[in-house]
Amino acid sequence: MSDHLGRVLIIAGSDSGGGAGVQADIKTVTALGGYAATAITAITVQNTLGVQAVHGLPPDLVEAQALAVLSDIGADAFKIGMLGDAAMVEAVARILDGAPGVPAVVDPVMIAKGGAALLADGAIAALRRLMIPRAALLTPNAPEAAALTGLVVETTDDLRRAGETLLALGAAAVLMKGGHVAGDTVTDVLMTPGGETTFSGPRIETRHTHGTGCTLSSACAAGLAEGLPLEQAVGRAWGYTAEAIRRAPGLGGGHGPLDHGWPLRGDR
Repeated sequence: MSDHLGRVLIIAGSDSGGGAGVQADIKTVTALGGYAATAITAITVQNTLGVQAVHGLPPDLVEAQALAVLSDIGADAFKIGMLGDAAMVEAVARILDGAPGVPAVVDPVMIAKGGAALLADGAIAALRRLMIPRAALLTPNAPEAAALTGLVVETTDDLRRAGETLLALGAAAVLMKGGHVAGDTVTDVLMTPGGETTFSGPRIETRHTHGTGCTLSSACAAGLAEGLPLEQAVGRAWGYTAEAIRRAPGLGGGHGPLDHGWPLRGDR
């Protein structure tokens, strides 16, 4: 690990159950040796069984949180998660524009693991127009990629086709996540205008996968904040997340959380 304490400003929603959202983000960045700060976009009432309520915060309050952090602590990378609606997307675009040169990892959160909608239908166009071109790395799963591109995304080749479309929309790089693609092997495809790198491993059969996308994207942001090259940052994030799934503590009666803290116990 580098001696550089990479500062990650996380702009995302809160998960009261601690498995996803800013809670997963903070744990992940900390476990990988970075410093996590936050601008919270929404408060959710949820546990492993599902989301019971969502309360979005005013966009101007989110901007104020971010500006307070940036004006004092600063940031080496952004992690963008749940935004909720078009007004929040517009506010976050302004935040990113105010910090040129700071890479943003954008996780286009749309649906919770239990099925609850976390992005208004009308916000998808805003996400496509404002977040994709500002993304140093976009990290959609197959359903999110389908919603953003209008393409059918069911196979690894479909992921590649959707990834090409997202690159054409302005993303500097995309990590097309293959967890929703059927098969015994999970393959994620990192795509840039210069080529692609695949990350593959056996599917881990478990119901404890809540917050996997948040975890992976935050781990990528931690690597970029530390100064790692993109491919190295994604590779480390991929391995960290897979191990966190394998070590899931088995909490709750539904989609349980991962073990974000495993590297802190000295067995990295």
